[in-house]
Amino acid sequence: MAKYGVALVAALILLVVNASIWQKERVLANGKTVYLALAPVDPRSLMQGDYMRLRFALEEHIRAHLPTPPPDSQDGYVVVKLNAQQLAEFERLSPTLPSLPDTQQLALQYRIRQGQIKFATNAFFFEEGQADTYAQAKYGEFKVADNGELLLSDLRGENLTVLSKTRL
Repeated sequence: MAKYGVALVAALILLVVNASIWQKERVLANGKTVYLALAPVDPRSLMQGDYMRLRFALEEHIRAHLPTPPPDSQDGYVVVKLNAQQLAEFERLSPTLPSLPDTQQLALQYRIRQGQIKFATNAFFFEEGQADTYAQAKYGEFKVADNGELLLSDLRGENLTVLSKTRL
């Protein structure tokens, strides 16, 4: 009987994991594209192995609209307006997912943990030997779900040029 219980739990775990993967694949395929400008990071920590630490310029706009000192933990949405190139420009903060009638606006989910503002990720992983290519990154390319969830899909260079050789 215990074997069946273990098999059932394993099957449920696989079902949940696969559903999560399917959902993220749908966002990557169908989500709205938005570009967030990268902010400088400590150059001593820029490249560590085959990933790059990321920080976004939008974080400074969010920080400027938070109380001082910022909360230790908070979830919310930053409303951005997309310009002609789909670059995000700060408009306002919202504690809940806002209704946005303007199709050029997006609500992007953010969270604050231990006083640090976080978007989808703070790192970008790439193929071994591609550090010099990604050191030119100026923008993060994100896909945005209807609920404001962001998935980092790539990094872009100056003028939104594609950096990865696999996406040419």
